[in-house]
Amino acid sequence: MSQQQLTQLRRYNPQAIAKYYNRRPWLVIWRALVIVWLFAGLLIGLLLDRSVGNTEANKNQRAEQLREILTQLGPTFIKVGQSLSTRPDLVRQDFLDELIKLQDQLPPFDNELAMQIIESQLKRSVEELYQEISPRPIAAASLGQVYKARLYTGEQVAVKVQRPNLMPTITRDLYLLRWAASWIKPFLPLNLGDNLTIVVDEFGTKLFEEIDYQNEGRNAEKFAANFQDDPTVKVPAIYWRYTSHTVLTLEWIDGIKLTDVEGIKKAGLDRDKLIKACVASGLRQLLEFGFFHADPHPGNLFALADGRMAFIDFGMMDQLTQHTKETIAGSVVHLINKDYLALTDDFVRLGFLTPDVDISPIIPALERVLGNAIGENVGNFNFKTVTDEFSELMFQYPFRIPAQFSLIIRSLVTQEGVALSLNPNFKIVEIGYPYVAQRLLNGETPEMRRRLLEVVIKDGKLQWQRLENMIGIARTGGNFDLLPTAQLGLQFLMSEEGRSLRNQIIMALTEDNRLHITEVRQLWNLVKGELEPSKLLNVAIGALAVNVPKTLGDLSTAGVSSLLRELSNNGK
Repeated sequence: MSQQQLTQLRRYNPQAIAKYYNRRPWLVIWRALVIVWLFAGLLIGLLLDRSVGNTEANKNQRAEQLREILTQLGPTFIKVGQSLSTRPDLVRQDFLDELIKLQDQLPPFDNELAMQIIESQLKRSVEELYQEISPRPIAAASLGQVYKARLYTGEQVAVKVQRPNLMPTITRDLYLLRWAASWIKPFLPLNLGDNLTIVVDEFGTKLFEEIDYQNEGRNAEKFAANFQDDPTVKVPAIYWRYTSHTVLTLEWIDGIKLTDVEGIKKAGLDRDKLIKACVASGLRQLLEFGFFHADPHPGNLFALADGRMAFIDFGMMDQLTQHTKETIAGSVVHLINKDYLALTDDFVRLGFLTPDVDISPIIPALERVLGNAIGENVGNFNFKTVTDEFSELMFQYPFRIPAQFSLIIRSLVTQEGVALSLNPNFKIVEIGYPYVAQRLLNGETPEMRRRLLEVVIKDGKLQWQRLENMIGIARTGGNFDLLPTAQLGLQFLMSEEGRSLRNQIIMALTEDNRLHITEVRQLWNLVKGELEPSKLLNVAIGALAVNVPKTLGDLSTAGVSSLLRELSNNGK
């Protein structure tokens, strides 16, 4: 592989990178010495602290030293630190707290060079491309810098230009990281060492995606298509005629950073509406679309003058499978319901634990740590507390956070932090749990319906209180329409797939040799305000029209209608 081929790599290929640098050791030796020298100073400091008993006293100083080293080593290592800030399975808590502060701002590179890159990539002079462009970059980060410009058609745009020689720098560092991972693997605990090379490869894959600006443009358009029906979310348009792999031109977003509380106050914007838009959009990304913004730091989230929230920077995105979305929805409810056995099964399904792990000692550990995080009141739940508490388990049990979930954790914790900066009393559960409950109750897929059954049926018994709580909490979301949910539920109940649930309901109604009229009445009182008899009758007829199973025998539509009328009359 030639240097030109190396710089044109679009996908991370560790074998090709290793082949290139194995034949050119002089390119990596000096860099390796610099890295070793800087980290040796940190390691010596840690060993001295341990020998004289100052580990606890100096832990914050050492964590700060690590952050400074990563910043000094440049773009690749800054991104490494940001990735590690959500990996409690790899980094201890005091270092995590410092890595969260890691910023990717660097001094801008030469302005003339940036203009040359624009012209060489877009094959036209800057004067031909833009009516005007800012004389200096308005922002500079580890991977590139941004200019404000105006097209000849009048639109204001942001022009993002990648740092020169970024690919040789990144591939050289990834080569050294992978080599170091394979070398130190035997000296690490089993659950860390076996996965370290995989962690480097996962990081390399995402980094390559982030530095391809055409990929970022495609991500932005896919994200915009997902939220096209959401009036609270704004996504900048991409100008493809002015875009290449290393230059990106996109619509200028004139807004206020979501963390600028004073600016938002002066603009007269409703902070609670912004919070709801931020958190609800994050949950829709994870549980509805599965395509989520994996780097929603405060610099990428803006409040617009019309009250909308804007996302920018779509270099780091990820896609969840339908199975993963459904498992996440179920695991949140299992966590809220403190069903730690089911939660442990979720961790296995999601890849946090391998299927052959003995989960019996893990269940009480989860109960101890996560129970403390949630507390007695579900309103105390927040992701930052949960992740901090959960990190205590990482080195005691064979947990591993899959790369995809480190991005999810980063996304959720960041958005929660932004919300808390706008309202210190904000509780993510007030928006999050109603949304999860709605997703389960709507049951759009067979798997989602099975997740609901796992929540409301335990040990073969219908959990009346859980079902009542879930309906009550779902309604607090503000936009939960119970009628479509009731129709979906009746269709499922009357289908062949719902045979098991029908049997469970009959058993639940007659459990302990008594009719559970009180529980039924409580549920009816909860929903009767929205389920008027005439509307409920139409829902029942619609559900029967879709699927009347043989198991209902000679039970007619008229009979069901009569039963519903009687129930509604009794509830009045």
